[in-house]
Parts: sequence; structure tokens; C-alpha cells
Amino acid sequence: MIHLNASKKTILFLGDGMADEPLSELGNRTPLQVAFKPHMDAIARNGRSGTLLTLPEGFPTSSDVANMSVLGCDLKTEMCGRGPLEAGSQGISLGPHDVCFRVNLVSVNSEGILTDFSGGHISQVDAEAAIHLLNRALATPKIRFYPGVSYRNLLVLSGPEFTAAVRCGKPDDNHGNPISRHLPMPASPDGAYTAKVLHDLMTAAAELLKGKPANHIWPWSGGKSGAMRKITDRFGISAAVISAVDVINGLGRCLGMEVIKVPGATGYIDTNYEGKADAALAAIQTHDFVFVHVEAIDEVSHAQDLKLKIRTIEEFDKRLIGRVMSSANPATTFAVLPDHPVPIATGKHTRTPVPVSIWSQHEQPDGTPAFDEAACARGSLGALKGDALMRILFGTPRS
Repeated sequence: MIHLNASKKTILFLGDGMADEPLSELGNRTPLQVAFKPHMDAIARNGRSGTLLTLPEGFPTSSDVANMSVLGCDLKTEMCGRGPLEAGSQGISLGPHDVCFRVNLVSVNSEGILTDFSGGHISQVDAEAAIHLLNRALATPKIRFYPGVSYRNLLVLSGPEFTAAVRCGKPDDNHGNPISRHLPMPASPDGAYTAKVLHDLMTAAAELLKGKPANHIWPWSGGKSGAMRKITDRFGISAAVISAVDVINGLGRCLGMEVIKVPGATGYIDTNYEGKADAALAAIQTHDFVFVHVEAIDEVSHAQDLKLKIRTIEEFDKRLIGRVMSSANPATTFAVLPDHPVPIATGKHTRTPVPVSIWSQHEQPDGTPAFDEAACARGSLGALKGDALMRILFGTPRS
């Protein structure tokens, strides 16, 4: 496989959930094909394109899996669950008998139907108040809730009796479904006690949060701390990550990347795009690789808001990518891709490979006319999987 010079400075722009499917209301085009995104199109037009399989069969269709794929992780040996990654982002130390679950603050109606996996995009102040209430009533030496960002929070269960062998549905996959049909279930006999504790906590939380917009909790993606090989060791590069959400920052920290926090980065449409762009420009001066993640497109895709998805793609392109490209050293390599699709039609993640484009001044363009699902699929990079993207950018991993 042809790969770029590993010494090149590389900025990778990731629009979470940006890929989609053709929609009749767009003349059988996708939001990426309709949106005005001259900077992403320039990366495709001046570079090489293809697709990347980020959610292979046998693994959850979640963002931790997808971003681990983008960053070249070995899913079979390094998957640890979303909970431990977010704990790592917050600096929460997990012991050998600690199991950490991601916990969404969600909205459930009087009929027990999940109406909003984000609790109405609960404010940080209200989310922290809810977590404080849960801890005051339910915390024990073995049970502890931790606030995160908005609806994204954590639960740590401590003790050898607890296990990650519990099947939990993804809340953003179950909008409109009865919560009673998606309760945690043991994945093995060992998981029965943990599943019961989670059920009990959900029932108690519903009483405590009654009358609030975010009136329920949904624990999922539990796991224990795992060992991940650092990017510095694997590819011999220095790296930084810029994101508003704990799962990405936690993943970056586990991979040995410097986590750069940007004031005003929210994980939603009001995020500080310009601040992220300026942080990326500063970081590339001292790092070989800068991974810039934007969550907002994923959020509006789950909400099935087509107009807002197109607008958010355009803001990602103009306010972040355009700002970086206009000021970066011309020798910088630029890459752009989503981590997974979130079709507006369903509002749920799919396993469809995502478009990817890479522009390096040392490579001949392959004639891809624009950055979108159909155009990139015809590019010279072909159908990538595993750690192929990182190999193209930085060469063969060290043994």
C-alpha cells in the first residue's frame, strides 16, 4: 500500500455522523452532496479518496468503536467499552474490580416510551444537579455517579461481584421504543447480579427525577479499564486530540495523545468552531498529528433534522476546516471523514463504510470531484478497513 511520508504534519477533521443515504426530498442526494462545503471538496479534488469500514460486524455500532477504527486500534484486543474511555477523559481512576458504565440522562413519557436520548440536551447545570441528587440518594461505597458533559454521565460499580457481562441497548438507537423492552440483560450467568443492580438504580432514579425534563437514566456500554497501545509507540508520532466529548478525549488519552480542551466547545451546534480551529493550528506546530472531532453533526442527525444537518455540515466546513486550511502551512496533509453514518431517515448508526479524502502535496490527485459518499467510493484508495487509514498517513506500525 502506498503511504505518505510519516514525517508529514497531518490534521484530520472528523465530522461525527456526517455520512448519510440518498433522500427523496433532496432529489435522491445525500446531505453531503447538497451542502455547500468547498473546503472538504477541495481536499477530495486535490487528493485521493476512498471509503473506510469503521463499524465491522461483531462490534457495537457506537462511536467508541468507530473512532477506534479511524485511529487504527485493534478492536479484537483493545475494546474496553465506552464507560472506561469516558472515565479516562475525566481522570477517574478505575481499579481492577471497577466496572464503569456510560449513563445517559434521558426523557421518558408517561407511557414508558423513550422520547429523547439526550434529556432535551439538558444543560450542564441541570445535569450536574441531577447527578448530585442521584448520588445523595443512591451512592454507596460500591455505587457512584459522575457528571460528564450534559446528558453524558458515568456510573462506577466497585467490587468483584460486578461484571461488564451485561447487554445494554444504545439509547440513541431506541427513540420511540418502550424503555421496559431495552433494560440491561446479563450476557452470561455472571452478569445477572450486575443487571439487577442496574435495573434497581434505573427504577430508583425514575422516582428521584420524576417531573424533570430528563426524568430517567439509561446505563450502557460498560467495561473495565483495558490496555491500548499508544500512537506514539505504534506509529512513532506525537499526537493531539481536540473534542468536546469525553469518549473521544478518553480514547485520545488512552492512546497517548495530548488532550486539548477548548473553551466553549459543547458537543452541540453552539460549539466553538473557531476556537477548535485555532487550537488545531497551534497544536500542529508541536505535534505530528492533530485529530479534530466535531460532535454536532451526529446530534442533529439523531434528531432527524435534515435542514439542521445540512447547515451544521456547512458550518463545520466553513468555520473549522476553512479557517484551518487558510492559515496552515501549505505542506500540511489534510484528511476528512465521518466516523460512521447516521441516516436522517432512521436517526441511527449504520455499518456502511464512510467516505474519506486525504490531500497531501506529495501525492497526485485521483480525480475525485467532491467529498461525498458516492464520489469517494470511486476514488483510488478503494475500500479501506482495519488500520489502513493510519497506515496510509503514517506508514507501517512498529512491531
